[in-house]
Amino acid sequence: MTSTPPPSGLAPELAARLKRSPDGLLPAIAQQYDTGEVLMLGWMDDEALHRTLTTGRCTYWSRSRREYWVKGDTSGHFQWVRSVALDCDADTVLVKVDQVGAACHTGARTCFDVDVLLDDADSGVPASDQ
Repeated sequence: MTSTPPPSGLAPELAARLKRSPDGLLPAIAQQYDTGEVLMLGWMDDEALHRTLTTGRCTYWSRSRREYWVKGDTSGHFQWVRSVALDCDADTVLVKVDQVGAACHTGARTCFDVDVLLDDADSGVPASDQ
């Protein structure tokens, strides 16, 4: 079900470019700015993106709690924003951050280190061909 998003401080020209899911959200990938390590995926609506752009701290929309949350407010594991980029389709945001502590709610540095489905050793493709 599509609903009208709440008013936001996001610049109208940026908001007009965004391609959101039916529930008004964009996936937001958090990446460590200096190493390229992919840390987590969160969701942002226009207001969460606006807050992220203006405060220097990652703000996400919790789909389960239906509220905004700022990374680090309860855990102390902050994400300090270094840059924000929109992908070529305007449907995903890449936020490069300086991560303090764990990014994953499990306490792990990244959300993508437990269930590795394929890695270079398993791919059958020589590293020189990748």
